[in-house]
Amino acid sequence: MCGYVGSVGFQNRPGRDILAKVRHRGINSEGFYALDEVMLAHARLSIMDQSPDSAQPMQYKNYVMVFNGAVYNYSEIKQELIQKGYEFYSDVGDSEVILKAFDCWQEACLEKFNGMFSIVIFDKQRRRLFMARDRLGIKPLYYTEDQGFAFASTLQALLDFGVDTSLNLQALHHYLTFHSVVPAPNTILNGIKKFPAAHYAYYDIATKTLDIRRYWTLGTTVQSMSYEEACEAIDAKLHESVKRRLVADTEVGVLLSGGIDSSLIAALGKQYKPDIKTFSIGFESTDEEAGDEFYYSDMVADFLDTEHHQIHIDKSRVLRALPKAIGMMSEPMISHDAVAFYLLSQEVSRQVKVVQSGQGADEVFAGYHWHQKIAGNDQNWSLEEAYRQTFFDQHHKDLSQYVAEPFLSNDFSGDFIKDYFSQYQFADNLQGSLHIDTNVFLVDDPLKRVDNMTMAWSLEARVPFLDHELVELAFSVDGDYKIRHNGKGVIKDLARKYLPAEVIDRKKGYFPMPALKYIKGEFLEYIRDTLDAQVARERGLFNRKAIDRMLRDPDSALTNLRTNYLWQLAVLEIWLQEHQL
Repeated sequence: MCGYVGSVGFQNRPGRDILAKVRHRGINSEGFYALDEVMLAHARLSIMDQSPDSAQPMQYKNYVMVFNGAVYNYSEIKQELIQKGYEFYSDVGDSEVILKAFDCWQEACLEKFNGMFSIVIFDKQRRRLFMARDRLGIKPLYYTEDQGFAFASTLQALLDFGVDTSLNLQALHHYLTFHSVVPAPNTILNGIKKFPAAHYAYYDIATKTLDIRRYWTLGTTVQSMSYEEACEAIDAKLHESVKRRLVADTEVGVLLSGGIDSSLIAALGKQYKPDIKTFSIGFESTDEEAGDEFYYSDMVADFLDTEHHQIHIDKSRVLRALPKAIGMMSEPMISHDAVAFYLLSQEVSRQVKVVQSGQGADEVFAGYHWHQKIAGNDQNWSLEEAYRQTFFDQHHKDLSQYVAEPFLSNDFSGDFIKDYFSQYQFADNLQGSLHIDTNVFLVDDPLKRVDNMTMAWSLEARVPFLDHELVELAFSVDGDYKIRHNGKGVIKDLARKYLPAEVIDRKKGYFPMPALKYIKGEFLEYIRDTLDAQVARERGLFNRKAIDRMLRDPDSALTNLRTNYLWQLAVLEIWLQEHQL
């Protein structure tokens, strides 16, 4: 896991100082490569191989590579390459395998990789760049074509390249209506784009053209298998996924929330690593809501006999962390989980460099409350209308209540889901909802959140539920199997072999952060100061009457998904101010 930044075609090519914006992603070593107008810089977090043999930028023949992520099946690919005559100098590194796999198979190498990755390879002979991102978009990749061509692991690293930092109105509409999800290639800034998941591209330096192509598509064909067969197949594949994600040249822990997903990951991990460490976080409670789920995480840790670490965070620390946590977001994100993950990662990174996390199970196996509504479809809605009614934060027609006239635009979010659903033939509305959740929502909310916040502290997060083979299997089973037991039926039933029933049958929980859900006191004053700041008033982004009304009554405006809309608006403004935009 690492961070990188590179550029092509800039007259004043950046030097090593450009690494300042990605250094937090890799604290073990740094590398820099420059040839003519091409520059590649890399900050390394050594996980698979802690020796200098896997340092980057890595060179082989005419190729120079920077890579972020982990390819778990690199040993099998390495053996295949050895049989073809390739020699290796690194013993346990995946980076050298990736580079030589590209030399052998070019873009077809992506089909062999099982893992999370974003890759850029400079071909000195053909004068072009190869770029790729993993199937589920676990690892990020941003780029700009404004003044030249530049790319990086974070959006912030591209701000130094003279990009257009005006607000992208299409992205703004997505942020305000689509639960802060901004699908690729858009970002909140006009001058910076997001490379799409499951795609690769060649950038021709001479012609300055970028040719992006898809290499993987999540299928929609449902196989004929019984419920018991589905549980057994998913159980076996999840075992394999967890085992793969224990491959490292360092210790691997588990983020244990106390929910079924992380608890199951911990239970399976314990089978392969008896001394596995688990970590849980909790916050101060309020009159309205408890601030932790230690009851369940302690129960699981005791049941599994893990080396468990309970982390308590008080309100004052949350308040102090807010500007930095929001500033570390590559794009503004409204989920309270982002701040929780930021603080959790800070503590966990002091003990391990790698953790497994339960992200992805809800999107793949129908764990959210809106999946029940869409599957039931009592209103007989179309898929497009069902998704809009259950998932969108705001209706397009209501945005004028909150956004100033110059920033209002077309119904981009509505158009997006209409276009998305028209591309596929789904078995039913539930499959359609899970498909867009997995390919779009998951990529640009939970996964981006986990990557940004863990890597803020050079902590690598791995997500076993998003092994692409497991995801493909999940989409091939009957949707009814997933919707059982109020969601994630197959996961709950296979988990009964490994976990206490009380953990499995509990009401679904979320990362509880009452201080950000019920905004008052110092948190309200912080938001007030942000939205009342001169730069915010001069920007004129929001309807001032709506802001004043919400500041008087912070809980008056809740979204369809029960997010505080004042918080949603404030996060965007905080993010812009943190980056002086």
